[in-house]
Amino acid sequence: MTSADAASPAAPTKLNRSSFFILIAGLLANAIGQAFIFAILPPLGREVALSEVQTTSIISTSALVFTFLSPWWGRKSDQIGRKIVIVIGLTGYAAGTVLFAVVFALGMKGILTGWGLYFTALICRCLQSSLMAATSPGVTAYAADHSSRAFRTRTLARIGTANSLGLIIGPVLAGLLAGFGLLAPLYIAALFTFVAVFVVWRYLPEGYSPDTPRKRTPRLSFLDVRLRVYLLSAIGIFTGFSAIQQTLGFRIQDSLSLNGVETAQYTGAALMVSAFFTLALQLSVAQRYAGPALNLVRMGLVANLVAAVVITLSQDLTGLLVGMAFMGAGLGLLGPAIAAGASLAVTRDEQGGAAGLITACPAAGFVVGPILGGALYQVSPSYPPLFAGIITALVLAYALKSRPIIVSDED
Repeated sequence: MTSADAASPAAPTKLNRSSFFILIAGLLANAIGQAFIFAILPPLGREVALSEVQTTSIISTSALVFTFLSPWWGRKSDQIGRKIVIVIGLTGYAAGTVLFAVVFALGMKGILTGWGLYFTALICRCLQSSLMAATSPGVTAYAADHSSRAFRTRTLARIGTANSLGLIIGPVLAGLLAGFGLLAPLYIAALFTFVAVFVVWRYLPEGYSPDTPRKRTPRLSFLDVRLRVYLLSAIGIFTGFSAIQQTLGFRIQDSLSLNGVETAQYTGAALMVSAFFTLALQLSVAQRYAGPALNLVRMGLVANLVAAVVITLSQDLTGLLVGMAFMGAGLGLLGPAIAAGASLAVTRDEQGGAAGLITACPAAGFVVGPILGGALYQVSPSYPPLFAGIITALVLAYALKSRPIIVSDED
């Protein structure tokens, strides 16, 4: 089915079940792999004698690459089709994960050390990000092509459950696999993703055909007034979230005096709590919500503000877990609301471009958040969540002043 078909009166208004589960499989593999990285990278960095700032800067720099290339891949999906872009993204992620693991294996054996290890890991992660940036824009645009505006929020919320499930399953698996070595989760993540590549390539319908006549549209930018509140909300919330997430392992390890494997397990458990509440809110609220997407954005920002305050003031693991639960709940509302709000604010021919911009926003947050969080952590463990709270409060103030823009199907 082409996007033109999806837009016709006779077309189904919901993404069909088989395509939905195939897209879920691709995103789930990707999310599990990312959860592995977030859980093991802090102790892994210390294992090979990288500083906190070096470790977090690997995420920040690769996120910058992701930020620039996600919009490009979104526009590319309008030209060459959604399916091939998804396949490119998943393949790049799987191959890049293997390469990243090999680099750290060399570091653990002492073959690569110091700045040589750091720059090699950084380059590998950036190369991986340049290709994995294709996956989410392709999936989001594919889902938007095959769902009417009336079902857009619900469809994208359902797609978003893949990331939540991955972030629930991933930390559990990371903790279990870390017992076989800190690098074991990375190799398993690559295997999962290669399987997902085969499933998508073999069974996902082609979707939008680039041969379908489409009018030329202006290139969307981060300053587009129709998307501004959604883009700023996403960038702001993920800047704060990444500052907390990427220093969480350090805080847990230092406060509980854990070794590397134990830190990965405890950090994985905290991330799993967050992901569980993300999934719960997606299933209980986002998939059933029929009002303006901007209202869900505001609710999610309030939950994340509470999370930042709780984590800043927490003195033990229980406080951190409560804060992560609020953060997960906020993200469960924000993710589908931001994606749906942006999709509804643009025309049919701009779906790929809008999906690329929205996908770039979390990565944009990870450009500054982790490295600033790492620097602030060296001053005080409470400073990264305090910074997150300030950012969230500013974004919430802007969202409360904003009004949604919705473009009709005919535009």
